[in-house]
Amino acid sequence: MHELVKNDRIARLLGITLEDCGRGWAKTSMVVKEDALNAYDATHGAALYALSDVAFAVACNSHGQKAVALNVTIHYRRPVGVGVRLYAEAREESRGRTTGLYRIRVTDEEGRLVAVADGLAYISG
Repeated sequence: MHELVKNDRIARLLGITLEDCGRGWAKTSMVVKEDALNAYDATHGAALYALSDVAFAVACNSHGQKAVALNVTIHYRRPVGVGVRLYAEAREESRGRTTGLYRIRVTDEEGRLVAVADGLAYISG
């Protein structure tokens, strides 16, 4: 799974790292850089989405079968500024033969909820 993250170009660009993972779950992190801020000096939604998406990708591919996102819905809960380490933890809610459902929580260093996402994965083999 570390190869999956290593080969992900947006993860490299944003400094997203894989903290830990197992079957059906993954935890990623990144430190918010100035380049990842929006016009209001808060972490851009796209950066939060990318952090959660990398955790989702690792979790849904952790079974040894190729899986890709069909749909992801994200809800932003709290603004975060530069220098803060964020964590995204993806957990498998259910998995069938061709799809899997995942919940992804993004938190700050103090465990406060920053964003929450739901991801639906297509399992292609």
